[in-house]
This record gives sequence, C-alpha cells and structure tokens, in this order.
Amino acid sequence: MTEITATTGSADFSVDGKTYQTYYVVYGDLKSASRRPLVGVHGGPGFSHHYLIIPVILYDQIGNGKSSHIRDAPKEFWNPGLFMDELENLLRHLGVQDDFDLLGHSWGGMLAGEFAGRRQPPGLKNLIIANSPASVDAMMKGFNDLLDKLPGGVAEIVRKNEEAGTLENVEYQDAVQVFQKKHLCDLDPWPEHLAESFEEYKKDQTVYLALWGTLEFQFNGNLKDWSIVDVLHKISVPTLLLTSPQDEIQPIAYTPFVTEIPKIKWVDIPGCSHVAMYEAPEK
Repeated sequence: MTEITATTGSADFSVDGKTYQTYYVVYGDLKSASRRPLVGVHGGPGFSHHYLIIPVILYDQIGNGKSSHIRDAPKEFWNPGLFMDELENLLRHLGVQDDFDLLGHSWGGMLAGEFAGRRQPPGLKNLIIANSPASVDAMMKGFNDLLDKLPGGVAEIVRKNEEAGTLENVEYQDAVQVFQKKHLCDLDPWPEHLAESFEEYKKDQTVYLALWGTLEFQFNGNLKDWSIVDVLHKISVPTLLLTSPQDEIQPIAYTPFVTEIPKIKWVDIPGCSHVAMYEAPEK
C-alpha cells in the first residue's frame, strides 16, 4: 500500500502592508497531473483545520490555529473579503489556482460559496458546501426555532441571560450545551479532532467575536447582514450540498442553495447534526 505523505508549510499573506502567515498541510502530491486537489475550508468562524480530516489541502485561516494571530486588529479588519483574499493567495502559493475543487464546512461553506459566487475563480471545478447557511438572517431564525423546541425552559434561560449580558452564568452555559449536544454534535464524548478544534478556538476568540459576536442566539458580529442569496445563480460549477436533519443549519437557511445554484446535487444525511463526518462517516 502506498503511504500518503503529509507536507506542512506557511504562505506569506500581505494585508495593508503587513505580512502574516497562513499555515497549511498538504496530503499527497500536488504535482500529480492526474489528480485535482481538494481544498478544505474550515468552519467556526475561529476554529482550526483539525476537525476536517479528509481533504487533500487543509489550512488554518488567519487568526486561527497555527496561522498568524492578530489580537489587536480592529473589528472591521475581519470580514469575508479578507478570507477570500487569503484563500486566493494560498491557491497561488501552492500553484493549484488553475485546477482545484473546494470543500467548505459551516462558516467554511459560507466562505466557499461566496468565493465561488462573487469571485468566480476560473480554476474551480467542483464545489462542496456542507452544513452551511446561505444567509445569516435565515440561519438565526432556524437557530431560534430549534431553541424554542428544547425542553426544560432552555430557551427562556438562554434569552434571559443574553439580554442581561450574564454569559458567564453556569445556567446559561449549561443551556447552550444542551443545544450544542443536540444540534452541533450528539456524540458523547466528542471526537478528538473536534474537541481539539474547540480548544484552539478557546485560546484566541478574536475572529469568532468579530465575525459572529458575543451572543449565540442574537447575532451581533460583522456577519450580521451577510447573505449570498443574490449571487448563488452565478455559481456555474457542479455543486454538492450536504445537510442533516438535526443540524443547527435548518432548511430555511440552506434552501436557497437548492433553488438558485444551477448544477446542484443535494444530499441530506439522516440521523446527524452539524458534523455528519463524525456521526455517520460511512455515509
């Protein structure tokens, strides 16, 4: 059996006259003319690549994992355009910009979808969007609908504490965990790679707080008004959409992918939440 090699490195990424580092790991040989690389874009925002274990090229977005951390950057520094620029830069650095497939999970799928729709990179051949919304407004409506269905007054506890700003209260944290254990990952314990990604996130929450915000169910970050519904029809490459019934990303949030992308194939993976790659890897 041929052993698959892993190569790590960093790509210089310049923003406003400053140079940062994008950490990446490549599985296999990028020089193989017979195999198109798959680039994996991780979620969060603010996680690291650790929980994505299948793609050929994985990287930590700036501000995350082993890439440059910029804790003193102003909030407006963090925006989708920055991360699309970083992705373009990485593709050029690795020499795969003319022929690649793209897989984005969660926030990574939001970024991949926007990259495909707004930038329309000519080298992109296939797109996979997994457990991602087409707009934040619809995503939050789905979140709150799921929250209202949880038993034991969970919704009341969450909303009371978010309104009061008492996010450190144990009752609030426990209530958020009830939601996460049902709609983020229902495995107990969580898989090692997923837990590792959460630990990386806890070390530096700069990106998450800037893009998502301080509250879980009342979006107040830079992505508050984010939507790519208006550009989905411009995605011309074959696209695979992966969803799950128990996912926090509900039909109201992902249906525009199905109705607007011309070459779409939609697969709903039963019995799973937000991380079907762990909950049903055989599917």
